Amino acid sequence: MNPLLLESATALAAAIRGGRVSSREVVEAHIARAREVGSLNAIVRDRFEAARREADAADVALERADDPEALPPLHGVPCTIKECFALEGMPQSSGLVARKDVIAREDATTVRRLRDAGAIPLGVTNVSELCMWMESNNRVYGRTNNPYDPSRIVGGSSGGEGAIVGAGASPFGLGSDIGGSIRMPAFFNGVYGHKPTGGLVPGSGQYPVSHGVARRYLTTGPIARRATDLWPLLKILAGPDGVDDGCEAMPLGDPGSVSMRGLRVVTIPDDGRAAPSTSLQRAQRRVEDALRAEGAIVVEARVDELAEAFQIWSSMLSAAGGPSFRELLFQGRRVNALEELARWCAGRSPHTLPALALAFGESLPALTPRLAQRARSRGEKLRATLDALIGDGVLLYPSHTRTAPKHHRPIVSRFDWVYTAVFNVMELPVTQIPLGLDDDGLPLGVQVAALRGHDHRTVAVAEWAERALGGWVPPGR
Repeated sequence: MNPLLLESATALAAAIRGGRVSSREVVEAHIARAREVGSLNAIVRDRFEAARREADAADVALERADDPEALPPLHGVPCTIKECFALEGMPQSSGLVARKDVIAREDATTVRRLRDAGAIPLGVTNVSELCMWMESNNRVYGRTNNPYDPSRIVGGSSGGEGAIVGAGASPFGLGSDIGGSIRMPAFFNGVYGHKPTGGLVPGSGQYPVSHGVARRYLTTGPIARRATDLWPLLKILAGPDGVDDGCEAMPLGDPGSVSMRGLRVVTIPDDGRAAPSTSLQRAQRRVEDALRAEGAIVVEARVDELAEAFQIWSSMLSAAGGPSFRELLFQGRRVNALEELARWCAGRSPHTLPALALAFGESLPALTPRLAQRARSRGEKLRATLDALIGDGVLLYPSHTRTAPKHHRPIVSRFDWVYTAVFNVMELPVTQIPLGLDDDGLPLGVQVAALRGHDHRTVAVAEWAERALGGWVPPGR
């Protein structure tokens, strides 16, 4: 693999500013890799020619600059953008056939912030239909395959981002997360992903967008092949934009101020419902042992409410209000469930089976208001319990029950994605950390969570783990 494909975005930016490599060379290397792994179907619409022009302009700007260090922090560095975010001139269907002809007229806030920081988008990446399932597959673009094993899923809904970053064809990408949509793709594809504190980063300019308190459940954040990029990217993305009323100004800490020595680390081995595989349990214990060796104070805990994570997540999300998934999926049309299912069986539905299942099943909490209220009460208790447990430390928690499943497997498995989803309604910052590969060559990993506003703590642990345990392992493709 071209050595440029192994570097962090910040290292590439430094090399460009220092004249050791041109932006055009960096962009060309990533375009070549993207074409090499085109069968993954991760980038669903490219802008390679525009990226080349922007790279040339970046090189000219460097030549004319009196002080190269005054150039933007990501000057001349390529990236990719999840298709649900508005990127001027690019499609923004969110995997919905009814939106297949929608072209963005301007950049979403976070896209604009990345471009103002000097980043050069290579294209937009695949999603699950309407961004609400853990397999990135839809009737507009088709299915995305895992770079470590094409027979496996890439996760969702930021699955295209996870796959293209994991494949080495993009240093970093922009994702969004309301139930694990940054962290699952990062986990399944062996890279880093950060779900920020609820309300830290604006979600303006993506589709669909949440309403009310759910604006803090839906978070926007980076997926990157190197942990050292997470904090610089988060600083670029964070802060109110005057549009997203769920976003607020928050003081950002400093990952460099966090020492592993004396750090309180709470580790929870499972949710009490579905235990992770042996390989994932071992990976989490490896992190625990390494932290102990660094002088961290590691304690194991059990939290009963985590066994009800699905009920808590779905009820709290439903109570937040706004258009239902069904309304968005069918664009306001009245659709009969049995008739639409028959169309799907005949191959004539414009929708995927997971999207239909969610659309026709999401009203179930409303049918049992007493149970829904109980779940929300349990959610408030869980929030208080986690706050007390974590304190000024961090929490280690499994990313999933297994490594990347085979295609179609999630539709028949249990709701194991709640391992990530529960943290969205808790509004906690969470970083997904890769931990090498298992015996089948599939990525391992663990989640690290902290209290609201303590994003720097989870990123600090990710940076430490990259140095101590190794990070992204490029696929052998």
